[in-house]
Amino acid sequence: MHAELAFSAADLALVRFAVSPMWEVGTSYRLLASGAAHPVHQPWIQQVRPRVTAAGLDRGLLAELVPRAGYVADFLNPAPAGPAPTLAQELAGIRATPPSRVHQDLARLRGEQGSPGPRLRALQASPPAQLERLAEEIETYWELALAPYWARIRAALDADVFHRARQVAEHGTGRLLNELHPSASWDDNALRIARRRRTLSRQGAGDGLLLIPSAFTGPHLLTRLMPPEPPQLAYPARGIGALWESRPAPAANALAAVLGRSRTRLLTELDSPASTTELARRTGLSPAGVSQYLTALRDAGLVSAHRAGRSVLYARTSVAEAVLAAPRP
Repeated sequence: MHAELAFSAADLALVRFAVSPMWEVGTSYRLLASGAAHPVHQPWIQQVRPRVTAAGLDRGLLAELVPRAGYVADFLNPAPAGPAPTLAQELAGIRATPPSRVHQDLARLRGEQGSPGPRLRALQASPPAQLERLAEEIETYWELALAPYWARIRAALDADVFHRARQVAEHGTGRLLNELHPSASWDDNALRIARRRRTLSRQGAGDGLLLIPSAFTGPHLLTRLMPPEPPQLAYPARGIGALWESRPAPAANALAAVLGRSRTRLLTELDSPASTTELARRTGLSPAGVSQYLTALRDAGLVSAHRAGRSVLYARTSVAEAVLAAPRP
């Protein structure tokens, strides 16, 4: 069985890309909730799952809205207004979801998953209040599970978009859609997706197509249809297989001459997010010294801080990643 999405010339003109934080929230949460190991994301899972469990996020609204398999409520993925919406912008879209849309999505979820849990019943009864609670839960999940890693994830997603955009420039949109995924093919002004259970037609979708590269979708294409918005198609981004691989330590002498050896050492140790205590243990520096150096690095825009329960996790920013990746003379 396959689905087919027809394209007019106007639809082709409206094909665009977006990097969406909420798509990463939903797909990463599902991966954690599955309880399974993963050949690519296991390093991330081992770090994040204990934090998410300790925060009780395995028993909240997300746990009922994002089941381990099947349909996920469409209102969790509002159509991005631009190529790189912030989490705050997407949460504003979720908070503004009309109650009728919430009820429609919950009805479909109930049809696939059976009787709703207590949190979905509360959402059904009072959408505005519960959507606010949901947004707060998503913010907590983001801070624990994705924000410390976002510079690395975002770099991979941006690299995918750059590659696809160049593909369009050199070969056209047809080549892009034909090579997007093994299950997708482009022919006769239509995009066909094999092995899809639900229909996908232009009659049930808005104009154009919104392509969402994702780190956590798994091997399949995921879709969202909510007319009059354009259909969304989330696909596994290129290069995700190397996302969590340890990166070789740079030649630090030149960088240390600018930042100092201790600050440079801390940056290189932050290949994965860590707390002050953990960094002190790894480096032999005093916790007070580590805290002082991290404050300086944060003020310089090289490190970000993320609350994780009673501790704070520090992570390299995209600026730091670029500095460390720069070739040395």
